[in-house]
Amino acid sequence: MPNAATIEKTDVVLIGAGIMSATLGALLRQVQPNWSITVFERLEAAAAESSDPWNNAGTGHSALCELNYTPQNADGSVEITKAIDINERFQVSRQFWSYAVENGVLGNPSNFINPIPHVSFTHGAADVDYLRKRFEALSRHPLFEGMEFIDDRDEFSRRLPLMAKGRDFSDPVALNWTEAGTDIDFGELTKELLAYLGWSGADIAFGHEVKNLTKQSDGSWLVKVRNLRNNKTRVINAKFVFVGAGGGALPLLQKSGIKEISGFGGFPVSGLFLRCKNPALIAQHEAKVYGKAAVGAPPMSVPHLDTRVINGERGLLFGPYAGWTPKFLKDGKLTDLIKSVKPNNLFSMLGVGVTELSLVNYLVSELLKSQAGRVGVMEEFIPRADGNDWDLIIAGQRVQVIRRKGAGGVLELGTAVVAAEDGSIAGLLGASPGASTCVSAMLDVMKKCFPREFGSWEPKLKEMVPSLGVKLSENQALHREVWDWSNKALHLDGANTPKHGGLPSHR
Repeated sequence: MPNAATIEKTDVVLIGAGIMSATLGALLRQVQPNWSITVFERLEAAAAESSDPWNNAGTGHSALCELNYTPQNADGSVEITKAIDINERFQVSRQFWSYAVENGVLGNPSNFINPIPHVSFTHGAADVDYLRKRFEALSRHPLFEGMEFIDDRDEFSRRLPLMAKGRDFSDPVALNWTEAGTDIDFGELTKELLAYLGWSGADIAFGHEVKNLTKQSDGSWLVKVRNLRNNKTRVINAKFVFVGAGGGALPLLQKSGIKEISGFGGFPVSGLFLRCKNPALIAQHEAKVYGKAAVGAPPMSVPHLDTRVINGERGLLFGPYAGWTPKFLKDGKLTDLIKSVKPNNLFSMLGVGVTELSLVNYLVSELLKSQAGRVGVMEEFIPRADGNDWDLIIAGQRVQVIRRKGAGGVLELGTAVVAAEDGSIAGLLGASPGASTCVSAMLDVMKKCFPREFGSWEPKLKEMVPSLGVKLSENQALHREVWDWSNKALHLDGANTPKHGGLPSHR
């Protein structure tokens, strides 16, 4: 036990300098400006893991194009419940970012968010029929107004010339096209939020690795941290700890000993993308186009061809392809997976090995793919793809949540907030749609962990997120108002406005 005189004190410790910690820190600073905040990051830069712009596809996930959020039911109908929820959550993020731009928390929004059409793509008679039904189900919903269904060859070629060249149109094609999509540089967004935190008095320490978390009798936490530059140890007493360390969150929550983490496991999957290096090809494509996962492949494998905007320059990605390593972070350790296996999650982990054979088969097939094989997959999108135009890049490491179910476990796609019963510590597990829903996820953390304060925070939170506590899908007038406001604040107006009459903005 360290000497009390050597223990530093802070109100809040945020572990990890990624989008989640940065978002939570910025929200807490707005509602509780007098609280002290300390951020610890193991690496020497912010957003260096999953939040880095080349470590993810940069899609503002709002279910406009992602077919895994709109599964087809046994009777042929299309289920849109998940799509509505994802869309609602992304609009919460848009609102907070709009407030942050207007109030000096964030700078020029074009540095981190840009309008890019979101497009669903299928081919073959059966999948074209599915996409038509998807369009019919979504387009009449107020959150998806403006969506178009396109099955005309000439219109397909006009909008997606790169995908049209060399295509055999005897195989029918179809698109769900929405102008309301966005590309997001989550790395830049993270850095700007952390810069605001630092400017407002937070202590941000890079090159510092959290080694242990110990609960104290008064409900606070002792956070043991090693300075990786000089190998010295710091001990910080914190009233609240948030573990936003991406793939590193599970091991740290396990070290905390909270009962709520019992039964949780994690399965790491590496992401690989082909990045275009031919400017002429990049200029021929301006959309995020999502297809269908192959039969038997998991939803995380949905192929997509993405326009990116990073540092003001356009790029083009195709993927993802899966790789595998037992590391939980791109800069992690080969022992991460085995060390995460505990008596309380062993059966969860073993259960997934039995129930997710399709994932195992998919990973094996992906690992065996050559560059030519990867380009072959891309030919579904770009029939005349040439491997010489593309470089393979290693994206971020994703750790899919394994949750206990019965005597075994199941792989759970998405994200999960795990919080101690007393609210003194919380963490986020999982992956996509992750970053896109960072604001709603962190509002969930605040509500779970600060129930006494949350009521007094609500007026300020509603100033930042006007739809707080309201389903936009059930309040069309509010949806149109906040949509128009956020479009204007984020410099998206005119480029991606859905086709509705709209209401005059009150801002």
